[in-house]
Amino acid sequence: MFSQGQLIFALCFFVAFVIVMIIAYRKDLALHKIFYKGNYKVLIGFLLFIAILFVIKVFFKR
Repeated sequence: MFSQGQLIFALCFFVAFVIVMIIAYRKDLALHKIFYKGNYKVLIGFLLFIAILFVIKVFFKR
């Protein structure tokens, strides 16, 4: 499906992308602590919303 060169490029690109993202995150870590306090509440709310939708789907399917 993919040539060997394409797979090597994809692997190199993925590794480089992950490295750059880690460096960028560490560089901005101080800003994240200031501006994104309490963001876990949004994540919990989002996951709860998805769980409620799933429960509603299962409930009405029966």
